[in-house]
Amino acid sequence: MRLDYSGKKNGMKYHIITLGCQMNSSDSERVQTVIESLGFSATDNENDADLIGIIACSVRQKAIDKVYSRVYKWNKWKNKRNLLTFVSGCILPADKEKFLKLFDFVFHTNELNLFPEMLKNYGIVTPLHVQETKARPHVDIDLFWLIKPNYQNKFEAYIPIQNGCDKFCTYCAVPYTRGREVSRSSDDILKELERLVNLNYKSITLLGQNVNSYGLDKKGSEISFAQLLAQIGEFGFKSGKEFWVYFTSPHPRDMGEDVIQTIAKYKHLGKQIHLPVQSGDDKVLIRMNRQHGMSEYRKIVDSIRKHLPDATLFTDIIVGFTGETEEQFENTRKAMHEFRYNMAYIAMYSPRPGAASSRWDDDIPLDIKKERFHALSEDLRLETSAYNKTMIGKIYRLLVRDTDRKMGYLSGQTEGKITVRFKSDDLALIGQFVNVKITSAADFSVQGDLIQVLETKVVENV
Repeated sequence: MRLDYSGKKNGMKYHIITLGCQMNSSDSERVQTVIESLGFSATDNENDADLIGIIACSVRQKAIDKVYSRVYKWNKWKNKRNLLTFVSGCILPADKEKFLKLFDFVFHTNELNLFPEMLKNYGIVTPLHVQETKARPHVDIDLFWLIKPNYQNKFEAYIPIQNGCDKFCTYCAVPYTRGREVSRSSDDILKELERLVNLNYKSITLLGQNVNSYGLDKKGSEISFAQLLAQIGEFGFKSGKEFWVYFTSPHPRDMGEDVIQTIAKYKHLGKQIHLPVQSGDDKVLIRMNRQHGMSEYRKIVDSIRKHLPDATLFTDIIVGFTGETEEQFENTRKAMHEFRYNMAYIAMYSPRPGAASSRWDDDIPLDIKKERFHALSEDLRLETSAYNKTMIGKIYRLLVRDTDRKMGYLSGQTEGKITVRFKSDDLALIGQFVNVKITSAADFSVQGDLIQVLETKVVENV
């Protein structure tokens, strides 16, 4: 008997695997909303699913390798049971062409509104045209943003404010997977934020490939990123509720002092800045087409330290980029110590088809990349360890996020996203703000005691 893949049949289940960045996680929540509206229910076990999908990421080869290994397994299952598969997300045109032969459905997230019709004609791969660098019509992504997400967390959420990228860094495939920059309506952003705050969400992150270029594609008809943050800050002040708003990721080229000053002005704007540096060497930055040098980056960090003295600083770094010399790598190590990052997401360079650097020789041997990765990771450990030790004896506001892997402890994060564990078995605290006095520090986390009655000043901005 053929199953009714419209989802109307009782017991129809779906399973989604999400790969890649926070933007893909946010997209996945909207995909789940559409699937559940068709009558499917979620399952954590792919063996029980009638519909399995992947929100893929072409930006990193490892993520694409996972897609192939999964779909080959699923296609074998089809010999024994009814199963439909789909792939969506951040996909390069070359990968999309291959996926058309392996999945039942291949669609861009902007085309999610077509998915119900695809299911009615299951078993037929939809032949989607490939768009490489041209932006898709704005109406498509606008319709996608109007879908109410199936939020996967009760107190932390993502709000997409922008899609695509105009920077064309030579190592990056995003402009070829998501198209050019498109800003979401600020009215819609603020409505989603208000809805989340009214539902008692405590941590909200604004998402975009280059969030601080928000509104530049709609000059005259949309506000700037600093103005958007200011409106969020004003709403927070009027709401009377406690929550923190973050954003990721900004690009140094568009990081104006107005954004930093706005964050300093409003208490609901989290005092944590993620500012990708990618390399500490000017010549490498030129090859990466980052469109800024270390002097410009340094001025931004100086402004952050001036206006947000208690803010934490996170970054992204690539080691082993094409042509990177030992001296150039040493400049990146110097930058790690100069800027005293609280966290750095370090990646070994690997070329991606479509990105400009994929045409160049990947001339840094893997063993050298690994050496540089471990050396820079050790530099990061020294910086985070030194910072965390300065927290001992102070009291911090903490958003409790989950149980800790240490039995009898809960774990949370400060406003600056420093992970803290404290002894408690009260699961009702998860998703709530508490005050914790720091008693000890490790390399990448700290430990403290829960303070029931606050008797001393809380360090609010860390």
